[in-house]
Amino acid sequence: MNVYFQKTHQRAFGTFPLTGDVARDAIAAAAEVGYRAFDTAQMYENEAETGDSLAATEIAREELCITTKVHPDNFTPDKFLASVEQSLKDLRIDYVDALLLHWPPVDGDIAPSLRLLEECYTRGLARNIGVSNYTVQMMRDAVKIIDTPIVTNQVEFHPLLNQDVLLAGANEVGIPLSSYSSVARGEVFKHPEFAEIGEGYGKSAAQVVLRWILQKGVSLNTMSTKPENIRANFEIKDFSLSNVDMARIEKLTHTGYRIVSSDLVPWAPEWD
Repeated sequence: MNVYFQKTHQRAFGTFPLTGDVARDAIAAAAEVGYRAFDTAQMYENEAETGDSLAATEIAREELCITTKVHPDNFTPDKFLASVEQSLKDLRIDYVDALLLHWPPVDGDIAPSLRLLEECYTRGLARNIGVSNYTVQMMRDAVKIIDTPIVTNQVEFHPLLNQDVLLAGANEVGIPLSSYSSVARGEVFKHPEFAEIGEGYGKSAAQVVLRWILQKGVSLNTMSTKPENIRANFEIKDFSLSNVDMARIEKLTHTGYRIVSSDLVPWAPEWD
C-alpha cells in the first residue's frame, strides 16, 4: 500500500533543518498534535534526534510512517547499504516505512542507485521505496528500471511554482508526488490572496496553501518549531477549497518562484 496516501499520512512533519533539542521538541509537539508521518534524511543530520523523539512518544511502531532519504554521496555499492543500516540504527527502528533517493546522481545515470534502493526493499530494510527531485523523464525511466513500485517523488511543490508538467508526468507513470517547501519558505505570505481566501473559511493563509496542495493530489511535508503553527498545519482536513478559489490560487503558480536550483544544490537536474 502506498503509505503516502493513507489518510493519516497525507500530512507529514518535515524535520529539515532542525537539529538537537530544537528538533526533539518540535517532533514531540508534532506527535502530540496528531502527526504520525515524519520525514527526515541522512543529509539533514537529525535522524538520531528523530529516533529519540519518536521512541519517547511511545506511539506504536505500526502507527508511524517514517521516511528517510539516502544521501547522493552514498549512492555507491560500498556505501549504500551501510548508510541505510546506520540510518535505521540512528532512527532506532528495524525498517523504514519509505526509503527515498534524495537526489538524482550528478552523472544523470539513475539506474545504479535505483537498483541499490530496490535491494534495500528486498532485504526488508524498507517497506516502501521512492525518489526525490526526479524529472518527468527520470520517472518514466525509473518505472522501467526496477519492478518495485515507487511510492512517491518528493519535490518542491507550492502555489508560487507551476508544476503542472511534473504532476501530469507523475500521474502518467503512477508515481504520486509529495511536497517540500510547501509554503515556499514563507514567500507565500507576501501574497495577500491566501489570507483573503482564508477569511471565507476561518482559516489562515498557510492552511489555505496546504489545503490547495492536498487538493492537487499531492501529499504534504511541513515544518515548524512553534506548537501553534504545528497544530494549524495539521488541521487542514476539515474544509475544502471551492473550484473558484482553487483557480484563483492556480493563477499564482505563474509567479515562477523556485527555491531549489543547481545554484543551491549541485545535484539539481534541469527541471521540467
